[in-house]
Amino acid sequence: MHIELTEMLRCPEAHREEFLVLSTGEMSGRMVRAGVVGCPVCQKEYEIVNGIVNFSGGGMRDAGRGPALTHSASPIPHPDSQTLQALLDLSGPGGYVVLLGFAARHAVGLAALMGGIHFLGINPPPDVEELPVLSLLVCEKKIPLRDAIARGVVVGSESSGAAWLAESRRVLLPGRRLVIENETARPDGVTQLATGQGLFVGEKR
Repeated sequence: MHIELTEMLRCPEAHREEFLVLSTGEMSGRMVRAGVVGCPVCQKEYEIVNGIVNFSGGGMRDAGRGPALTHSASPIPHPDSQTLQALLDLSGPGGYVVLLGFAARHAVGLAALMGGIHFLGINPPPDVEELPVLSLLVCEKKIPLRDAIARGVVVGSESSGAAWLAESRRVLLPGRRLVIENETARPDGVTQLATGQGLFVGEKR
């Protein structure tokens, strides 16, 4: 996890939002490889192992990678990185792009085209590893990020249920784009811009 991401995190428990506290164990450059993230409200602690922040279960009592995505990927053809870059419509470096579920596999391709943006893989498949441009977070309840922090969100087809789409909209900045690998998705609070080739593209109102 990139150390500067700490201020963007939130505890997944149902209470007021407060900044979490990071205790580092092992660092590699600006990436935290091992440590603990603590919540000052409910006192839960979430372990960082091999760079992955695990917000699942009851905190450190249930530490591990969390809910693995073991089912096969959608039969819908996945878009290439250039298509996603165009659909996200981002210009200039800086900020965060959230990749939910299997969409985390797009991180390397997008990073090559979108320099200076940090990517956040939420509940990534097991074959996706942390990189200097990619922080990995695992949580079975929600996206463990504060409201309206992402410049763009890409949602894998297996994560396109109503609850995860609501979370995706919550973390997205107003006026920014949500790309879903499921063209039948119709998230609330999002203006539809385009559908087709297995994709829904919308903008947060």
